Amino acid sequence: MLPFLSRCDMALRRVLALGAALGRRGCCSKPSLPADFVEALRAVAGAPNVSTATAAREQHGHDESMHPAPVPLCQGGVCFDLSRMDAIAELSLEDFSVTVEPGVTRKALNKHLRGTGLWFPVDPGADASLCGMAATGASGTNAVRYGTMRPNVLNLRVVLPDGRLLHTAGPGRQPRKRAAGYDLTSLFVGSEGTLGFLTQATLRLHPLPEATAVTVASFPSVGAAVACTVQVLQAAVPVARIEFLDEVMADACGRFSRMELPAAATLLLELHGSRQSLAEQQQQMEEIVRQSSGSSLAWAEGQEEREQLWSMRHNAWYAALALRPGCQGYSTDVCVPISRLPDVVVETKQDLQASGLTGPMVGHVGDGNFHCILVFNSQDPEEAQRIHAFTQRLGRRALAAGGTCTGEHGVGLGKRALLQEELGQEGLDTLRSIKAALDPHNLMNPGKVL
Repeated sequence: MLPFLSRCDMALRRVLALGAALGRRGCCSKPSLPADFVEALRAVAGAPNVSTATAAREQHGHDESMHPAPVPLCQGGVCFDLSRMDAIAELSLEDFSVTVEPGVTRKALNKHLRGTGLWFPVDPGADASLCGMAATGASGTNAVRYGTMRPNVLNLRVVLPDGRLLHTAGPGRQPRKRAAGYDLTSLFVGSEGTLGFLTQATLRLHPLPEATAVTVASFPSVGAAVACTVQVLQAAVPVARIEFLDEVMADACGRFSRMELPAAATLLLELHGSRQSLAEQQQQMEEIVRQSSGSSLAWAEGQEEREQLWSMRHNAWYAALALRPGCQGYSTDVCVPISRLPDVVVETKQDLQASGLTGPMVGHVGDGNFHCILVFNSQDPEEAQRIHAFTQRLGRRALAAGGTCTGEHGVGLGKRALLQEELGQEGLDTLRSIKAALDPHNLMNPGKVL
C-alpha cells in the first residue's frame, strides 16, 4: 500500500496521526489492521495517492540485500513514496547552504548548482535521494576530504511518528555550529527511518575546486595498496578521494566498463586544489606510491576522462554481479582505525579465499572503510549460510580492531547482534529508550536496527 504524497507534508502528518491513533487502540500490535484502514488512508491522502497494486507493492517491498522482506499490504505495513516532494526550497550562495525535499537527488542538486561555483560533494555512487542519504548516514568516495552526511546536514524537518512536525535545529535555522541543547540533527541522521520521516534537509555546500586530477596506481598486493593509503594520510596530502579495489574487483571493473585496468590491487586517487598546489600534491603522491612499490602514475585532468574513471568505480556493484550471471549480490562493510586497516584488509582477503566465496573488495580506504560485494546463488542454502557466517566474522574482526561493524551500510536487519556487541547493553538500552520515547507504538520500520 503506497501513499504517493504531494509536496505538502500535511497528508503525511495526518496519516501518521491515524497510525498513532490505531496504536493507542492496540491495533498495531495485532496481526492485522482494521478492514477500513485502506479507506481511512484514502480519505486522508486522497484516493489517487494510495495504491494497492501488486506491481507497486513488490517494487517498494524489497532491496538489494539477502534478507527476505514482506511485500507491504494493508494488513502488513505501509510504504511511503516521497519522490514527488522534489522541491529545492531555498538556496543561499552566501551562506553555502541549500534546503531540499526528499525527492531531490544528489545529481539533480548538483545540476541545479551548475554555474554557481558550489557543489554538494557527498557521493555514495548511486543517484540517491538527499533526505534518504541523511536518513542512512550515507558516505562515499569524497568523504575523506568533505566528510559524510552527518557533518554536512545543518537542519532537518521531521514528521514524528505521532504526526508532530520537528525542526531539529529550529525552524529556518542553518548555523555552521551550535551548542544549544542535544544535537537532534545528528540523532536523525543515520536513524534508518526508525524515528520519523525526513521531509526537508538543509545541507552544507562547498566551493568547487579550481583544479582536479585523478590517477590509478597498481600494487603487488592488497597489503601494499592499503599501506600506501596510510602513508598518504600520514604525509597529510590533502587527497579528495582514495578508493581501493582488490585484484578481483579491478579485473571485474575493467572488463565491465571496457577499460584497460590491470588485475591487481588498485588505488584510484583524486586531488583537488589550485593549479599550483595540485602540482605539488601530484609530485608528493608519486613519491609515496613509488616507495610503496606502486606503478608509475599518469594523471587525468580532463573532465571526460575523470568521469569515465569514476563511472567505472561507481559501476563496481554491477561489475561484481557480472562475475556470476544469474546470482544475487550482498554488500557488507566495516570501518576500522587507519592504523589497523592493512591488517584487517589482509585478514579479510584470506578469510574470503578460505571460505571459497566470490567477494571482490572495494573501499573508501581514506576513512578506513571497505566493502565486500558477495555474489552467491540464493537458491543454495549452504552458500547463503557461508555468506552469513563470513559477514559476522568480518563485523567482529572490525570490532576487535577498535572499529565499527558498519561504516555506512547501517544496521537494518543483518547487524542487530553486532550492534549490541559494539555498543554494549547500556548503549543498546539507551537507543531503545529513545525509540520508545519518539515511537511508543513501534510504527516506524519495526524490527529494523533494534
